[in-house]
Amino acid sequence: MSHFQLWAQPPWVNLLIMIPLAAAYSFRRAGHLLVGRQLIVITLFAAAFGFVEASVVVYLRAATGLLPGYAESLADVRRSQEIYQPAISISQIPHSLVTIEVCREAATMIMLTMVALLAAPTRRERWAAFLWAFAFWDLSYYAGLWATIRWPTSFLDLDVLFLIPVPWIAQVWFPLLVSLLTMLVIVLCRGKQSR
Repeated sequence: MSHFQLWAQPPWVNLLIMIPLAAAYSFRRAGHLLVGRQLIVITLFAAAFGFVEASVVVYLRAATGLLPGYAESLADVRRSQEIYQPAISISQIPHSLVTIEVCREAATMIMLTMVALLAAPTRRERWAAFLWAFAFWDLSYYAGLWATIRWPTSFLDLDVLFLIPVPWIAQVWFPLLVSLLTMLVIVLCRGKQSR
């Protein structure tokens, strides 16, 4: 089992923990944030998109030979996860596929941004919609990976979070914590506004 690591790499990635705090500060006096219908629609999009992203990662791992047992069954893939280490495997992916992965990540950010622009009329509401979509997409991504190949095996597993502009590496607990705290802030701020 991995040991708990407090810090992500590169060091500036640790500043992501400030997102929920910045959101709480920004939304504290919002006259209107997001209504239930908006949250439901954004959540459905983010959940579906998170699973699509997880599927792409499974395909990428299989295509590069980093997913032992993929030619057999999902049960065989699940049994072979002890040897998969995503934080190390990024160097084993061909450069051409890394380039495609960087472009896919950029496209993901554009799609999440466009959903937020379509979902809300004001800048503050759009920011809340983007954060909600991003957070739920991130949770769905890890849930999709776990449901299909039983990875991550632990919240302490290292993962490559992003490749733009350089690889961001952290244990799985870190992005999950940021996403959950962000969603909590939005729910609490939304609840405060509906009183």
